Amino acid sequence: MKKLYSLLVMALLVLSIIPVVFATGVGIGVGVDINTEDYAPNVWMCGDRVLVDDPIQPGLNGANLAERINNYAFEGESIAWNVLVMDKNGINKVEDVFATIGDVQGAGNDIEVNCVESTPYSDGLVNASCNARILEESLTGNPIDITGQDVLRYYTCTLTVETQSSMYGEYWITVEAVDLDGLSGTMAENEYWFLNPIITLEVAGDLVFNNVRPGTDSYSSTLLVGNDADDGSGVILDMFISGTDFYDSSSSGAMCPTGNVLDLSAFKYFATNGAYSTFTNFVKDAEGYAPIKDGSRIDQAYEIIGDDKFGAGAYNNGNTLTPGAEMALTFKLTLPEPCNGDFDSGTIYFWGEAI
Repeated sequence: MKKLYSLLVMALLVLSIIPVVFATGVGIGVGVDINTEDYAPNVWMCGDRVLVDDPIQPGLNGANLAERINNYAFEGESIAWNVLVMDKNGINKVEDVFATIGDVQGAGNDIEVNCVESTPYSDGLVNASCNARILEESLTGNPIDITGQDVLRYYTCTLTVETQSSMYGEYWITVEAVDLDGLSGTMAENEYWFLNPIITLEVAGDLVFNNVRPGTDSYSSTLLVGNDADDGSGVILDMFISGTDFYDSSSSGAMCPTGNVLDLSAFKYFATNGAYSTFTNFVKDAEGYAPIKDGSRIDQAYEIIGDDKFGAGAYNNGNTLTPGAEMALTFKLTLPEPCNGDFDSGTIYFWGEAI
């Protein structure tokens, strides 16, 4: 009986150390730490940027300056870009998009103009002209959502050249986007412009006719008219000529042939520039000398080599001068008979327009 009791006690002790399971599953929690990339904005230029003429001076006012073949621009002229901006953190995280000018390529130059949201393409997709790529991934055809729920948006940036006092010289120009974290990106196509270059004409030689016999032709020494624009500006000038009648500044009883005025029509000129000369002009005499048009303003002048009035048509290649280049002009005076007097009051004007 004592042995049985001790066995029962031992069995109870064994049972007391066996755990009791009341469920069929068990679980444990693990913490998660996710760091989202702070994505710097991408900027892509879409299509070709345009250069627009100023609305002030005579010329192609408000039109695209398709004839401008070098990188220079003047006060009032505008450069415009359509750009596509992307931020994978959300397009609403982009704080600002703007055009900059400065001494170096890339981000961080002076902000000149803010860009505005735009829809340059009506299909609402990423246009192929943007060439928007991230490594090997092409974004062409992806949807654009300007409501701000996506990561892409178009902007239009228009930089108008200011006065020479604030914009003069050579600058790098590009479009930059910056987000709320201060991260920024620029379009790859940085541009280098000479803004508000100084343009001047240089005339070498004197226009003098000495001891001219009435009823005869007399020829001047040859003048050189040159483009003396800023070095490095690349400014190409389209050249024009005009003039006034001539008078005798002294009280000499001048008469030529019926009054005291020598009419501008008594003068003609022969001009050469490279392979071109006034022989190509529609109006000229047998020697290739062309008449001079009446006028004391550039918009009253005519091409030196060519037949267009200022602003009336396309420029003639032979009528242009690059910086440092010169055009040679010889003048012919057909003095009427009878003629008396020294006609020293009047002007022949040379004009140059940057094209």
